[in-house]
Amino acid sequence: MYSQESISGRRRGRPEPTAETLSGLACLVCATDYRAASAPEAVVVSHRDGRPLLACRGTCARMAGGSVDGLDETPLPLDERVRRHQDAVHRDAPHEDAPNEDASQPDARHQGDPS
Repeated sequence: MYSQESISGRRRGRPEPTAETLSGLACLVCATDYRAASAPEAVVVSHRDGRPLLACRGTCARMAGGSVDGLDETPLPLDERVRRHQDAVHRDAPHEDAPNEDASQPDARHQGDPS
């Protein structure tokens, strides 16, 4: 298996989790997309900002949290994780119905007497 030193080194060198990882759609360690039909079973290995972080059961879970089975916690169903991720993406996206100021139109305050 992996030594404690290699696991610790992996933890120190890990980049910030992606939006998909934070939503529980990708493995924290290997970035496997759980939406794929052949994806391995995901287990909760940690929490960040009150949200569970998932890893593939086995080696990834051991590298992320020290146990091949993760924490004693059941992850949300995949369809719920997908729905929450999509809601968050839509909430953060710019709104198309926001008023759009047209710079080519003169401002009504500047029309008339130039005093």
